[in-house]
Amino acid sequence: MLSRLFTIHRSWEDWFGMALGLAIALSPWAAGDPVSHAAVWNAALVGVLVFFLAELEYVALRRWEETGQILLGLWLVLSPYIFGYFNAGSLRFWHSTLGGLVILLAALELWQDWERSDKEMLKQGRLFGR
Repeated sequence: MLSRLFTIHRSWEDWFGMALGLAIALSPWAAGDPVSHAAVWNAALVGVLVFFLAELEYVALRRWEETGQILLGLWLVLSPYIFGYFNAGSLRFWHSTLGGLVILLAALELWQDWERSDKEMLKQGRLFGR
């Protein structure tokens, strides 16, 4: 049972990725900390991109989607230090946590799809009968 968790890409993972994207986009308002406009726009943009990539995975699997999500997760974790809101309170915590979850989820999905050929991955997508 546990081995199936790590070998089969399931649709709940894509839905969870979309939920993470939404949470990232809304995080500056949910945290309630005063931050710069750049930090707010960064969170909104990263959230929309994470949501979009998770939605693409739901439709048709590609390895670049998981790679993109890993990079976006890393960017989100580093964002408090890049945009200077690392002392702003809970937003740094939320971006570190949400970015880490994006990285872990994308790494799991990449692991699940690592041995599949491109043709097999296309068969896994929603458009192709998953």
